[in-house]
Amino acid sequence: MQPLLPATLDPLDDGQLEARYAYPADLTAPYVRMNCVASTDGAVTIAGRSAGLGSPADHRVFVLLRELADVVLVGAGTVRTEDYGGARKPTRGTDQPPPIAVVTGSAQLDPNSRLFTDTRVPPIILTLESAHRERRERLAAAGGDIVAMKHLTPDVILAELARRGLYRVLCEGGPTLHGALVAGDSVDELCLTVAPLLTGGTAGRIAVGPAEASTLKLELADVLHDNGVLLLRYRRK
Repeated sequence: MQPLLPATLDPLDDGQLEARYAYPADLTAPYVRMNCVASTDGAVTIAGRSAGLGSPADHRVFVLLRELADVVLVGAGTVRTEDYGGARKPTRGTDQPPPIAVVTGSAQLDPNSRLFTDTRVPPIILTLESAHRERRERLAAAGGDIVAMKHLTPDVILAELARRGLYRVLCEGGPTLHGALVAGDSVDELCLTVAPLLTGGTAGRIAVGPAEASTLKLELADVLHDNGVLLLRYRRK
């Protein structure tokens, strides 16, 4: 057992922080990193949204992880709840932000939402062939890059991202999508911010899935802290 406190190292500058969170080099297949924030008692939202759990440290890492990613993968429920727009800053080494790739079986998204109107790159809409045709057409007319598939399982989703050369995958939730990735043995890394809050209530977990629990063994790769906020990074063992 080893103590992590008190801290004895100087604060990390931007270059040092980037080095700690860098994706593996020379990827030839998608590498999936989940990023989420939770209270100390496991709540992923306050009053239905994650914003109440945020902090300057969490925001700094959130922005960096997007800059390191080729694509931001997210479920439709999170897009609606958090009012997603496009990513702001370019992926490192490029002049374009990563696209937001939305998983939605029903294609039930608002074509007038910020996802379509406040973005520099078209969102990728990963939906089912069975989704209502007029919905898909409206999203395409709004600028969405529509991909209709027979199944929305993690292997099919990641194969589509790989076909586009999008290997550095950052998944920002929600819990159902996280749970599907865990059940599909498709998670390579978890970045978890623990906010120093006790919330009680009925908020959910970072991942939910089938009743038959899936277990993915992880190892602790990094621990950072800032004003009581813990920033943990785990990778698959």
